[in-house]
Amino acid sequence: MSEELVMSLSSEALKTMLLVAGPMLCTAMVVGILVSVMQAVTQINEATLTFIPKMIAVVAIVAVFGPWMMEVMLHYASDILGNAGEWIR
Repeated sequence: MSEELVMSLSSEALKTMLLVAGPMLCTAMVVGILVSVMQAVTQINEATLTFIPKMIAVVAIVAVFGPWMMEVMLHYASDILGNAGEWIR
C-alpha cells in the first residue's frame, strides 16, 4: 500500500464518520444548549433534565436520517470491500 492510498482511505473514513455521526451530534448539542438556557432562565438546576430531551431528539433524527445514514455506510463499505483485492497486490 502506498502512502497516498492510506491517506485517501483514512480521509474517506473520516468523511463517512462525520456524515453519519454529524446529524446526531449536532442535534444533541443544540438540544443540550436549549435545555441549559431554559434551566438558567428558570433556575432549575437538575442534571438529569437534559438527558431525556437529548435522547428523544437523537432518536427522532435517527428515524428521519436513518435511511440516508445507512446508504452512506453501505456505499463506504462497498467501496472498501470492492477494492480490497486491488489494494492487497
